[in-house]
Amino acid sequence: MSSHEVDVVVVGAGQAGIAMSEHLSARGVTHVVLERDRIAERWRTGRWDSLVANGPAWHDRFPGLEFAGLSPDAFASKDRVAEYFVEYAQFIAAPVRTGVEVVSVRRRDGEPGFDVDTTDGSYVARFVVAATGPFQKPVIPAIVPDGARVHQLHSSSYRNPQQLPDGGVLVIGAGSSGVQIADELRAAGRQVHLAVGPHARPPRAYRDRDFCWWLGVLGKWDASAPAAGAEHVTIAVSGARGGHTVDFRRLAADGITLVGRASAYDDGVMHFAPDLAANIAGGDADYLALLDEADAYVERNGLDLPEEPEARRLGPDPACVTDPVLELDLAAAGVTSIVWATGFAADYGWLEVDAFDERGRPRHQRGVSVEPGVYFLGLPWQSRRGSSFIWGVWHDAKYVADQIGIQQSYRAYDEAASVTTAGAAEASAPDVAALTTTGALR
Repeated sequence: MSSHEVDVVVVGAGQAGIAMSEHLSARGVTHVVLERDRIAERWRTGRWDSLVANGPAWHDRFPGLEFAGLSPDAFASKDRVAEYFVEYAQFIAAPVRTGVEVVSVRRRDGEPGFDVDTTDGSYVARFVVAATGPFQKPVIPAIVPDGARVHQLHSSSYRNPQQLPDGGVLVIGAGSSGVQIADELRAAGRQVHLAVGPHARPPRAYRDRDFCWWLGVLGKWDASAPAAGAEHVTIAVSGARGGHTVDFRRLAADGITLVGRASAYDDGVMHFAPDLAANIAGGDADYLALLDEADAYVERNGLDLPEEPEARRLGPDPACVTDPVLELDLAAAGVTSIVWATGFAADYGWLEVDAFDERGRPRHQRGVSVEPGVYFLGLPWQSRRGSSFIWGVWHDAKYVADQIGIQQSYRAYDEAASVTTAGAAEASAPDVAALTTTGALR
């Protein structure tokens, strides 16, 4: 077991850690990126087999490297995304050490910096960047007890329909993961119920431009905070099958039964809130509002983009929306599995500093922690709406690296000033031996 001294320890070699390494290297800051598994491990093993990126390749990447062999408008598979980050780490010569888990980070007593203990030695670092991202600890609400006669798993553990026992499936959560998993299960012949909560539902594309482009030119990626009341609203978008707009009416027409938010479970019966119609209507309003803004942008800028009136035709609500299911006897309905697409919570148990609120969430401003010397990267809404996306985290990493560079400059001044002060003190001190020789101290 060895000990190393370095300016910065970056914890995590996913998209956040690799982006952080690029910007630190550009500033000549010595650092190491520690990853307990492989580079971009969450993309490899934390997602289902058929997952693709939700943004096209021209958008969901870092500025310095394109996806080789992939059309700019294609949606990269999860394995191709993982390969991309390996390629990028090689491209920038990132000092990544894989298979090394950070066990603890503690502030040093009476000295600057932190002691970083790992499974392969220790580090002394002036700064620590927690680049572990938002997908750390799967969240399953405490609704259905563990002993219930139904197979339960989080979406991060779902791989494919064959993984589940025979029978119907209840998917809870209608963000990008939930709707894609429900769609895949239905296509595999499963009977599926999908619990739909509040959500944003942008068009996959409109007037010959992907929604990523529209959110960019309309300034929505740079929104600094979610709209009031939308803090926990998920986004329903899909890059599957070449990319398509998530349409809950189409899902219902294909045989998926839509229900409201799961609210309670009692003796084999799942209860749902009577909010399905309101949630669908809210998603429709979000969708139509974006079309309105896009049309206004086209007119204002005189763009020659084809009109698309059919995009506004929503169709009638299906029966499961107008006459919602509020209770479901799982056994009677043949439901044998529940997939919880209910998001993640943070887990910073290894970071033993005073940088968190009472709920364990980082206290920071654009990634700069309230704990001096500690930084966060890859958090949702870290500086803007796009912060937890591939391209967004790259720009946030640049800001964090700038802040570390500023602190380095203060440190350099302090060290130089200390040397100057010490030299001046030494120059002004009397030569005791000489004074004794001349008799001045006799």
